[in-house]
Formats: sequence, structure tokens, C-alpha cells
Amino acid sequence: MSRIGKKAVDLPSGVSASLSGQTIEVKGPKGTLSFTATDDVTITIDGETVSVTPRGSSKRARQQWGMSRTMVANLVTGVTTGFKKELELNGIGYRAQLQGNTLKLTLGLSHDVDFAIPSDVTVTVPKQTEIIVEGIDPQRVGQVAAEIRAWRKPEPYKGKGIKYKDEYIFRKEGKKK
Repeated sequence: MSRIGKKAVDLPSGVSASLSGQTIEVKGPKGTLSFTATDDVTITIDGETVSVTPRGSSKRARQQWGMSRTMVANLVTGVTTGFKKELELNGIGYRAQLQGNTLKLTLGLSHDVDFAIPSDVTVTVPKQTEIIVEGIDPQRVGQVAAEIRAWRKPEPYKGKGIKYKDEYIFRKEGKKK
């Protein structure tokens, strides 16, 4: 039995959900998101709650049960509060600045990196060494943050690079004489 799947997802005020076949669409103050579930689960809307139940007791149905419930919960969270990833730049001369719809990164390369920001996420730079990626879709927010981080992943000796704010960099000891 899925512990996550058993819980129903509550819809806060200002959020509405509609179901057509296996596709659920959630509308809220920040926008509209939808998710299409597999045929292994059944989604039902009861007033202010959305519940997911498996069709049968196969292993795949039980796997899809918890995953589908989490996806529905992410839709509700996305249209109410949104998702956020924070990045930090560590290293001498590593800077970020916003120029219109482009993120300009100075990362110690022979050239500056111009990263085009997608339209479905917002990127802010409160300091030269901090980048905040926000949006309503957790997959897109994580993907954009990972693409920015991929330009200079943190290295284990000095910790230079772009890292997530809550990420721990395992440090190695340098060479000895």
C-alpha cells in the first residue's frame, strides 16, 4: 500500500480542478497546469479534495498510485506558491547579471556565457553571486537550474563553481610535498 497515495490532495481557496478522462487540469492564481495519468490509476475530484486510487493490485499500478498523487500535489503547489531553486557562484571573478531576457555569466572562461531564459520561468539575480530560478512547473525550474549549473559544476578542491544553495560539496585534500 502506498502511504503517499492514500492521502487526498486538498485544494486551497482560489484553486479549481477539472478532470477530463485521465487528464487533470488545475487552475490557480499563478496559472494553469495539467497532468495526464496512466490507465493504472483513477483520479476523482470530491469537492475540495482530489484523490488517486489504483486500478488493480499489480506492481505497476501501485507504483503509479503514489507518483500520480505526488504529481497532482505538485500541480496544486505550483499554481498557488510556485517552485524555487537558488544557486550560488563561488570563485574569484565569478559573476552573474541579468540583461533583458539573457543571463550573462562570467565564469573564468575565455568568453562570457549568455544563457537565454525560457519564457515559463523567471530568473532573478539579487547579488552578483546569487541566482534564483522560479516558476510553476517543478520540472522546468529544476531543468533550467541544472542547465545553468552545468556551465561550471563545483569542484572538490577549492569549491569553485555554481552550486545549489543547500548543496554540500565534498572537499578533497590537495597534493602534499
